[in-house]
Amino acid sequence: MREVIDIRDKEAELKALVGEILQEAQHRGASSAEVSVTQDTGLSVTVRKGELETVEFNQDRSFGITVYFGQSKGSASTSDSSHAAIQDTVSRASDIARYTQDDPCHGLADPDLMPTVLPKLDLFHPMDLDTQKATELAEACEAEGLGYDERVTNSDGAQVNTQQSCRVYGNSHGFIGSYLATRHGISCMLIAEDANGMQRDYWYTVNRDFDALDAPEAVGRTAAERAVARLSPQKVATGTFPVLFSAQMAAGLVGHLLGAISGGALYRKSSFLLDSLNTQVLSEHVSLVEEPHLPKRLGSAAFDGEGVATWDKAFIDRGVVEHYVLSSYSGRKLGLPTTGNAGGVHNLTLSGATQTFDDLLKTLGTGLYVTELMGQGANGVTGDYSRGASGFWVENGEICYPVDEITIASNLRQMYLDVVAVGDDIDERSNVRTPSVLIGAMTVAGR
Repeated sequence: MREVIDIRDKEAELKALVGEILQEAQHRGASSAEVSVTQDTGLSVTVRKGELETVEFNQDRSFGITVYFGQSKGSASTSDSSHAAIQDTVSRASDIARYTQDDPCHGLADPDLMPTVLPKLDLFHPMDLDTQKATELAEACEAEGLGYDERVTNSDGAQVNTQQSCRVYGNSHGFIGSYLATRHGISCMLIAEDANGMQRDYWYTVNRDFDALDAPEAVGRTAAERAVARLSPQKVATGTFPVLFSAQMAAGLVGHLLGAISGGALYRKSSFLLDSLNTQVLSEHVSLVEEPHLPKRLGSAAFDGEGVATWDKAFIDRGVVEHYVLSSYSGRKLGLPTTGNAGGVHNLTLSGATQTFDDLLKTLGTGLYVTELMGQGANGVTGDYSRGASGFWVENGEICYPVDEITIASNLRQMYLDVVAVGDDIDERSNVRTPSVLIGAMTVAGR
């Protein structure tokens, strides 16, 4: 018996349903409409301390329906694909639109922005993974970590998962596009302990192709190494020091930057980077480039959430803002064309003056290497930044000892202009791909 349904059997059905929904919207008098459908199926297995803890199967389907009556908009959603449920959902969306105030920026994206040919992105690599095999992989992952060092005393579990998805988008311009995708992963979280207390850390691998994942033993071993390295943290004195963000933590810095140049924040006047187009906001060696059509990558997409064809672009080129991150609606609000980013960005990479990790430490000299951040202390309106942090203290270019209970603070605008260098260690496990990032100076508050 197959445990995970092959999603390929559903693509034609979902495209037909999208066409029927668009016809129903037209029948009810909508001047235009758009529909997005998602169907997912997958398996997730968690093992803790050598015992099978959870097995989860998911099969989910959702429809998002938006109708326009002129420039009034109404939206509704459903997980039921029966004819009666579709009629009811379109009716609810239509009722909302009839009672909604006109907005001159509402409406579908321009029809000439829809793709005519979809690029082959190689996103679908299904894995015939049953519960027994997934359990064996999770057990191997956790066992490797628990056996790495006698100080690794406990586990929060190892997990193996596989997901298949089908995405369909259509609108009344006549465009209906679809794509299939897979996502597989292995993760492990372990606890180490010594006379000074316990520390927890984790590691994971994720890929479109199961065969491209790191070995489960490597994931468990890395989680253990990271947990042990954090034992017996010390305090540091308060002062102003260079701060090196690990590749994983640097993704948050890019996230704050994306939020500041996104259309929603800009037209609402709630960004610290208002009116920043064609101005320098990053160190002059740093660029932020989107490449939506890279094969097999987690963020690849042929079209955005409005059906607009995606394309390569630099949001920031050598420190200067070249494009905001815009949908059709936010673009109209700002008097600018969409950038094909309704729903988010696609394979965004931060690059700049690159050094090896060892050279980054030497450039840092004495300061903080951040491997974990806590709290939500970033103000998108002012750019003020203050986060709890832990990591490692560096002296004379060498990692000396772990540290925790630290606060780092500055202003994002100043931090972005003070990027000294980036690493050669890009973390490819996300839609936003970042290397380590060295900031020249921040306030580090310790004991």
